[in-house]
Amino acid sequence: MRKSGILLPVFSLPGAYGIGTFSQEARDFIDFLKEAGQSCWQILPVGPTGSGDSPYQTFSTFAGNPYFISLEDLIGQGLLTAEECGEIALEGQEGAGRVDYGLLYERRGILLRRAYGRSRHAETDDFRRFCSDNAYWLPDYCLFMAVKGAHAGEGLDEWEDPIRRHEPEAVLAWTEHLREEIEYQGWLQYEFFRQWKALRAYAAERGISIIGDVPIYVSRDSADFWTHPDLFQLDGTGRLSAVAGCPPDGFSADGQVWGNPLYDWKRHEETGFDWWIRRIGQCRRLYDVIRLDHFRGFDQYFSIPAGDRTAAGGHWEQGPGMKLFEALRAAWPDLTCIAEDLGYVTDSVRRLVQDSGFPGTRVLEFAFDSRDSSNRFSYMPYNCPPGSVMYTGTHDNETLAGWLSSILPEEKEEVMAFFAAGEGEEEVLVDRMVRTALASPSDLCVIPLQDYLGLGNEARINRPSTGSGNWQWRLEKGLLTEALRDRIRSYTSLYGRLPAGE
Repeated sequence: MRKSGILLPVFSLPGAYGIGTFSQEARDFIDFLKEAGQSCWQILPVGPTGSGDSPYQTFSTFAGNPYFISLEDLIGQGLLTAEECGEIALEGQEGAGRVDYGLLYERRGILLRRAYGRSRHAETDDFRRFCSDNAYWLPDYCLFMAVKGAHAGEGLDEWEDPIRRHEPEAVLAWTEHLREEIEYQGWLQYEFFRQWKALRAYAAERGISIIGDVPIYVSRDSADFWTHPDLFQLDGTGRLSAVAGCPPDGFSADGQVWGNPLYDWKRHEETGFDWWIRRIGQCRRLYDVIRLDHFRGFDQYFSIPAGDRTAAGGHWEQGPGMKLFEALRAAWPDLTCIAEDLGYVTDSVRRLVQDSGFPGTRVLEFAFDSRDSSNRFSYMPYNCPPGSVMYTGTHDNETLAGWLSSILPEEKEEVMAFFAAGEGEEEVLVDRMVRTALASPSDLCVIPLQDYLGLGNEARINRPSTGSGNWQWRLEKGLLTEALRDRIRSYTSLYGRLPAGE
């Protein structure tokens, strides 16, 4: 069945308090999706963000981001007052259209701690059940965050060796010393998951599925790396021996050094992929469909010696392949995933996508990228197989309007010829590209909201290989108009993507 959806990160939702949350604005957006004939809402990872504010570099792959907790919900519980929250309201102020993570760090924590102090959560069966259901990761994560706070936010590498190495005596001592802070971190997670569960149920009642994003790697400054060092490639001192990245190519002469720990896949296999089964199980609690980021890394991954400043000295290593996905299928027979098979795609990657049974990904912008002559025609809309997911662009791409203003003249000429547009018709061109993506044979088409709005690169989400200025764009209130809703619905209907019965 043909479907369509819209890509919009949670943090990009409008609202008064500096960042999108699980508030009424989130429900309003779900209503907008329903009325526009959409079937899916795709979001970015929702973990607690670390350095650089990237949702792909989080303090835990199991935990949720406390910034997404709705202050309005806490007001409704009687844990905060509207006057208290009004002290940090940013709506209408200059810069309110972008997330200021530094300001959030300073202001929001004060309110959350105040709400925690007024909460009687520890006395409820619901909280005790939450702690029991999440016993695999929650205590370690809460201790990790408490110890990090006691070190003024310093990364794991800067901690004293006993606690950095997670030695039992040090863990016990720090747990006793930081008991109050540990409980506070547990309350934050309880509130995050309680509110998200309610929001997801609201979406389900309206026929909207949530597509969630799962980064392939964990951060080196994370509870995952801290508590499961045996699952990663380390040297004899417990530090990284190699890190993740991608090789030099037409997009970057030095390649990219991401710095994430690399998995010891042999050890994962010895455990029956237990950590991955638990991780995906957690994702199933959050999302209806799971997008597996950097899927080609499950086939082969790029290994760069730790400490190298560029990726030039790296090399390819063999990933787990189908062994991992067979284990996941055995644990979760109804697992629904999307393979983000972008980048340098080889025949073995294509086979892994096919063997996994997951739909692959197509990006319309890539069809006209002259730097990728070997792969670009596979992204042409007429070449997209039905079992695929089509995007105009992803969170890592320029918006369509921004992209059209930056591509090479010969690329622009090809685009204009393909979409039968004349000089000065950029606005028409964006609309035609959106419609072409929707008309493609792909079963699912997901359009970033910025492309429906025709916004330029001021609304771009991420610029890969840049360390600041990303993950900040927010939707201005009032842009989700009836005219936009009706236009999206008409396109969805025209290209046969309305939900059944509509």
